[in-house]
Amino acid sequence: MRFDGYKTEGFYDELFDPQGNPRQGADLLIKRINGLPETELQRRQKAAERALLNLGITFNVYSDEDQSEKIFPFDIVPRIIQAKEWAALERGLKQRISALNSFIDDVYNDQKILKDGIVPTELVLSADGFRKPCIGLKPPCGIWCHITGTDLVRGGDGQYYVLEDNLRCPSGVSYVLENRLIMKRTFPMVFDACSVQPVTDYPNHLLDMLQDLAPQGMRAPVVVVWTPGIFNSAYFEHSFLAQQMGVPLVEGGDLVVHRGEVMMRTTKGLERVDVIYRRIDDDFMDPKVFREDSMLGVPGLMAVYRNGRVALANAPGTGVADDKAVYAYVPEIIRYYLGEEPIINNVPTYACWRDEDRQYVLENLDKLVVKAVNESGGYGMLVGPHSTKEEQAEFAKRIKANPRTYIAQPTLALSRVPVLMDDHFEGRHVDLRPYILYGKDKISVMPGGLTRVALKKGSLVVNSSQGGGSKDTWVLNSAGGTSPESSIPAGEGL
Repeated sequence: MRFDGYKTEGFYDELFDPQGNPRQGADLLIKRINGLPETELQRRQKAAERALLNLGITFNVYSDEDQSEKIFPFDIVPRIIQAKEWAALERGLKQRISALNSFIDDVYNDQKILKDGIVPTELVLSADGFRKPCIGLKPPCGIWCHITGTDLVRGGDGQYYVLEDNLRCPSGVSYVLENRLIMKRTFPMVFDACSVQPVTDYPNHLLDMLQDLAPQGMRAPVVVVWTPGIFNSAYFEHSFLAQQMGVPLVEGGDLVVHRGEVMMRTTKGLERVDVIYRRIDDDFMDPKVFREDSMLGVPGLMAVYRNGRVALANAPGTGVADDKAVYAYVPEIIRYYLGEEPIINNVPTYACWRDEDRQYVLENLDKLVVKAVNESGGYGMLVGPHSTKEEQAEFAKRIKANPRTYIAQPTLALSRVPVLMDDHFEGRHVDLRPYILYGKDKISVMPGGLTRVALKKGSLVVNSSQGGGSKDTWVLNSAGGTSPESSIPAGEGL
C-alpha cells in the first residue's frame, strides 16, 4: 500500500505539500510506509485496534439509545509538527492561558475589565459558566485554570487558529498517552529516527503541579482524582490518570467534610485530602452551595476550599472563560492584561447579540458555522454549507429568540491528514487539542496533544460523539537524534 494515489484536493495537508511532496520531517515516515509489503499497513492498523480494545480505551455516547461504551477510533498514520512551528504555538498557548487566568481572577474579584468596558458586564454575568458563589475566591497561588485543553485548527492559509478554550474539565489526554504507546510499537524504528518529543511524562508533571497546590506546610500532600463514577463518558481517563499518578480515584461518597477538613474514607479510617483533581462539573460539587439535588457532591466542600484547607483543580467558576461568547473577546483580554498582541488568532467570530453581526448571520446561514455557546461535543451546531433550508430556518428562529446564546464563524477549510480507508488513503479534516498545565512556577504545554479526525468523508466535526477518531501527534525535535522516549521498550508483535 502506497501514497501514490493520494491527493490533497486543494486543502492544506499536514504530510504533503500541494505538489504531493512530503513536508519537512515527514519524508522518513512516508518512505517507510511506501516500502511496506502489500497489506502490511492494514495488518498493523488492525493490531493497533486490538491493542486499544485490550487496553479498554472507551468512551460513552450519551445520544445513543443504548448509551454503550465504544472503542475510540484510531488511525495509524501520525500527524507531524515541526519543532519551529510548535515553538510558536507553545508561546501562543502560554500567552492565552496566562491572560485567561487573569481574566477569571478579575471577574470574581475586582472586575476591572468589566468596569473599563472591555468585555460587556452583562455578557459575563449571564454566562452559563459564571458562578456567583465564586465571587471573592482566592485560589492557591492565584491559579484558576490548572489544566486546559485548547482546540486549534489550521486553515487553508496554513495558519493556526484557536477554535475554542476548554478550562473546566478538559478530557482526552489519556488517548494521547495510549496512542503514543501504540505508535511506538507500530513504527518503532521510524519513531526513534524522527526524534519525537515525549508525552509520556505528562502524569508526572500533572502530579507535581497538583502537589504544589497543597496548603502550606504539607510535606507529603494527599492528592485524589474525583470522578462522577463509572457511567461518566470519560471514566476511563479518570481511572487511567489516577493509576498513572499513583493516587486514589474517589467518588463523592468516598469524601466527607470533618472538623473543617476534607477527609477520605479508607479501610483504616478517615484520611485527610489536600488536593482534589476534580473531573466533576461545578454544579454537582457541593449541594450546600450549588445544586441542592446533587447526589455526587460533598456537602461543605466549598467552605473548606474558601478557608484554604483543600485545593481544587480546576478551580470552580473557570467555565466563565470558555463560554463561546466570551471567546469572541479573548484578543481584547490578552491586550488588556498582558499588553501584547495575540500570537495565535481566534477564528473570526460573529456575536449574535450584536445587531449588525446577527443580521449578517441570519442572511448567511448557508455559509457559516453556527454554535450554541453552552453546547459542546459537536451538539447544538449548524454547519451551513452542509445544512438544509429547513435546518437553517430552525436556527434562524433560535437565534432571533435568544441571540445571546449563539455565535457564528466562517466555514474554514480545515487542514487534512491521510487516513487509512480499507486499501487506500483518503484525506480527512483534523483539529488539535494541546494540554496546558499552569503550575506554581510555570506554564507547561504537552508537545503536540490530541489530534482529532473527522472520519466521515467531508465532515468538519471531529468530536468522538459525532463519529470522530484520533491520531498520534509527533512534535519533532530540532536537534535530531533519537527520541527521548526511545528508552521505553517499543514492544514487539506489531
